[in-house]
Amino acid sequence: MSPRIREVRARQIWDSRARPTVEVDVVLDTGQVGRGIAPAGASRGIREASDLRDGGSAFGGLGVSRAIGNVTTLLAPALCGQRVDEPGSLDALIRASDVSANKAVLGGNAATATSLAVWQAAAAAAGVPLWQYLAAGDTVAMPMPQVQIFGGGAHAARRIDIQDLLVVPLSAGSMSEALAMVADVYRAAGSIMTERGRTAGTAEEGGWWPAFDSNEEALGTLTAAIERAGLRPRDEVGIALDIAASEFAVDQGYRLGLEGRQLDRSAWIAQLDQWLARFPIVSLEDPLGQEDEAGWVAFGPQRRQRLQIIGDDYLVTSADRIHAASQAGTCNAVLIKVNQRGTVSEALAAIRAARLAGFATIVSARSGESEDTAIAHLAVGWNAGQIKVGSITRGERTAKWNELLRIEESLGRGAVWAGRAVLGSR
Repeated sequence: MSPRIREVRARQIWDSRARPTVEVDVVLDTGQVGRGIAPAGASRGIREASDLRDGGSAFGGLGVSRAIGNVTTLLAPALCGQRVDEPGSLDALIRASDVSANKAVLGGNAATATSLAVWQAAAAAAGVPLWQYLAAGDTVAMPMPQVQIFGGGAHAARRIDIQDLLVVPLSAGSMSEALAMVADVYRAAGSIMTERGRTAGTAEEGGWWPAFDSNEEALGTLTAAIERAGLRPRDEVGIALDIAASEFAVDQGYRLGLEGRQLDRSAWIAQLDQWLARFPIVSLEDPLGQEDEAGWVAFGPQRRQRLQIIGDDYLVTSADRIHAASQAGTCNAVLIKVNQRGTVSEALAAIRAARLAGFATIVSARSGESEDTAIAHLAVGWNAGQIKVGSITRGERTAKWNELLRIEESLGRGAVWAGRAVLGSR
C-alpha cells in the first residue's frame, strides 16, 4: 500500500538575495519527508505565476507569511491523508486550491514549494532519487550546461543590457569535463578583467560583474576568455546570451541604457544580427520583448535553422504558448521553470508540448535561489537535454552542479552525455 501524507509543514527561509522564501516539508506516515523550496526571479514574465508577498515594511515588503499561511490552511487539508504515489493528482489538488489564472490567491511560491515537496516525497516513498523516479525506467542523458560568466541586466543593476553572457561547452564528453572547461573560461575571464583594471566583484548569479563600456566589449571579452582558456570559440565552446529584451523594450522599440541608444524593432534585429556575425553565439534567449509578437515573427523564422532561439518570458513554461510559437515558427527552444507555472506537473506538460513541437528544452534556475537541488534531478529525469543554473560560483549554484556530478557518477559507465546535438536549430 502506498504511503499517505501525514503532515504538510511550511516555513520561511532565506534565498540567495537575502529575501524570504517558502520551504515546505511533506511528511509521510512512514516518516519519510519530501522538501521543496520556492525560487524567485528578478526578471519575470507578465504571464507567469505570481509570488505572494506580504507587503508592508517588514523584509522590505517581501515577507511570505501569507503564502505560508495558505500552505497551512488551504493546501495541507487538501493533501493530508492522500496517497503519495500519484503526485500528478496531488498537483491537481494544489491547482484546484486557486482558480486565478496566475495563482495570485494561493501564491506561486506556496504552490511551487509544495509541489516540489510532494514529488520529492513520492520519490522517497519509492526508494529512489527524484531523477530516477521521474525517468520511470526510460533512458536519460546528462544535460548540456549553459553557465554564466558575466552577469548583466536585472542580475547586475543593469550595468549592461544583456542579462546573461554564458558559455556552452560544446565539445565536452561528460558533465565533469564540461564543468572543468567552464571553470577554465571563468578563471580566464577573471584574469582579463584584473589585467584591465575592471575587476568589480560578482553579479547575483555568481558571474563576474560587467564593468564594460558597451555590450560589444562584454561579448569580445568573453570570446577572448574562451581563447585564453585554450579553447576554440564556436568549435569547442559557444556563447549563449540571455538578452531578456522585455527588460528594455519601450515604445515598440528597444532602449540600450548602457549606450544611451533607442532602436526601433528593425534596428534592434539588425543589432542582434551584427552580434551573431561577429561573435561565436550559438543560443539566444528572449531576443525580443515578451509582448513584441511582430518582432518574434520577424526574427525567428529566418534564423531558427542555424541558431537556438529560446523563449523564457515569451513562453513562460506554458504548453499552450509553446504550441502557438511552434505554429508561428518564432523559436525552437523553451526555458523550463517550475515556478513560472507553480507545479511540477505543469512544467512537465510544457516539456511534453516542446517535444511534440520539436523544441529543445532547458531546465532553469532563477536569480533568487537556495541549496535546493531539485532542478538537477528534473533536467536528468525528464531528459531535458540542457540546464541553466547561473555561474560556477556561489553555493546555491554549485549545489546544483555538484548534484549533477553525483548523478553522473551514480550512472557509472551507463552515463550518456547529451552533447551539442541537443541545441535547438531547425
